[in-house]
Amino acid sequence: MKKTGGIVTGILLRWVIGVVSLGLTALLAQSLGIGIKLTGVLSTFIVVALMAVVNALIRPILLAFTLPLNCLTLGLFTLIVNALMFWLVGELGVGLEVKNFWAALFGSVVMSIISSIAYQLFGINKKD
Repeated sequence: MKKTGGIVTGILLRWVIGVVSLGLTALLAQSLGIGIKLTGVLSTFIVVALMAVVNALIRPILLAFTLPLNCLTLGLFTLIVNALMFWLVGELGVGLEVKNFWAALFGSVVMSIISSIAYQLFGINKKD
């Protein structure tokens, strides 16, 4: 990220990008008839914050346990881990409904693509 803003600005921008990405993902999923549903705007902010916590705490542990399988699949198993994290947040009942694993896989992939495009547009580097 460019050094014009502070740390708080960067966090808030990433949070808003996450909210917009999740909203667009849910909108696309609903139009395609895939089982992802958001219950409201405020709950979307909570869901994205929860996703950040899950991805920071649980995902690294799960990736460490599945490292041999990840190596065998040349990293493709990471898609499964990401889908499981998406599904887990949906199961917590805070405003995101995910019907099944395939919906979670769709949601995690599409949300990653939309977020990556937004990060590029705003000049955000994930390492910052």
